[in-house]
Parts: sequence; C-alpha cells; structure tokens
Amino acid sequence: MRVLALDVGTKRIGVAFADTGVRIAVPRGMIPVDGNEKAEIVRQFRLEKAKLIVSGLPRNNSGEETRQTAAVRAFIDELKMAFAETNLSIPEVIFQDESYTSVVAEEHLKSVSRQDRADGKVDSEAATLILQDFLERPDLSEIEQKITEE
Repeated sequence: MRVLALDVGTKRIGVAFADTGVRIAVPRGMIPVDGNEKAEIVRQFRLEKAKLIVSGLPRNNSGEETRQTAAVRAFIDELKMAFAETNLSIPEVIFQDESYTSVVAEEHLKSVSRQDRADGKVDSEAATLILQDFLERPDLSEIEQKITEE
C-alpha cells in the first residue's frame, strides 16, 4: 500500500512517501504554504497512487495537544474537503506522534547549507521520520487490512 506522509507547518509542508511492502520512507521535498498546498497534496497523492495519508501530530513535552496540534487537525479537515471538491474519495488519515521529529531532522541535517534548509530539506526529513515511525508500528498489518477492505 502506498502512503503519503506530511509534516504540516505554517510555511512549508514536508512530504515523504513509502510502500508498506518495502517499509522504507523516502523524502519527497516540501510544499510551500501559499494557498495552493492542498491542491498540490491532492495531485501528489493521485500521482503516487497512495491509499493513506499519515500526518505528523505535534504535542508538547508533556504529550498534551497544543495550538499547533489544533492547526494541523484543522488543516487535515480542509485537505479532506479539497479531496471531496475534486470528486475523489476522501482518503483515510492517520495521525502519527511527531514528538521531536523536527529536532531529529535538524540534527541529521546540521551539515546542510542555509539554502537547503530554506528549500525545505528539514521539513521533508521530518516527514520521512514521521512516516518511518508509522511503518514500524506493530499494528501496521491491521491498518493495511482495514484500508484495503474499504
């Protein structure tokens, strides 16, 4: 099953893809938040023939939801409407805890130039980490089965 992962931010959205049969997340760049981001996500979802969206869900250090958590949930609701407006089936969306993924992505990319950071490599790396965490879930087989039955 093909999976699209998102690291939703206020300026950029990191993107990664994976096939659950291979279980390796691959970074696919970032999408600028410029008013066209939802249409671009729909386009990439269709192009990759994905069946599922995994979105990072930020929380604070205590594991509680924050304003950014609410913003991500609202964005995903709007994204679902964008799918409906294009007469596409609304995909299943699973939220994956993204605690510290941006921090880890920053650590992985410390040697990256400022230009590469501005180009969204950190965002894409964060989406890749979110997706890799999802792919390592012990209940992945049950999730796949549920989605393929729908």
